[in-house]
Parts: sequence; structure tokens; C-alpha cells
Amino acid sequence: MKDPLIKVMQRNQLVYMMYISKSGVITKMCIPKKVKRTFIIDNVLTIVPVV
Repeated sequence: MKDPLIKVMQRNQLVYMMYISKSGVITKMCIPKKVKRTFIIDNVLTIVPVV
């Protein structure tokens, strides 16, 4: 998952992401461009660039 995340960060893309929290809750979220967020890479389930 690390390589796709690096690519979208380099391209400054808007993405939809599915993430599992430390407590096991799965969350779907839209991450806008230029918004800095911190995630545990191993907890990112999927990312999909928004076109």
C-alpha cells in the first residue's frame, strides 16, 4: 500500500480511502488535496483517486 500512497501524495490527488482504526472500526473518507493527515500505513485498506 505504501507505493500507491506515495504516488497520490506526489500528484497531490484527491482520494477516497478506506481505513481501519486501532479499535477495528472501518472508516471510508475523502481526503482533499493539501490536507495533511497522519495514518498508520498498515491500516490503510484501499485508496482510490478521484477523477
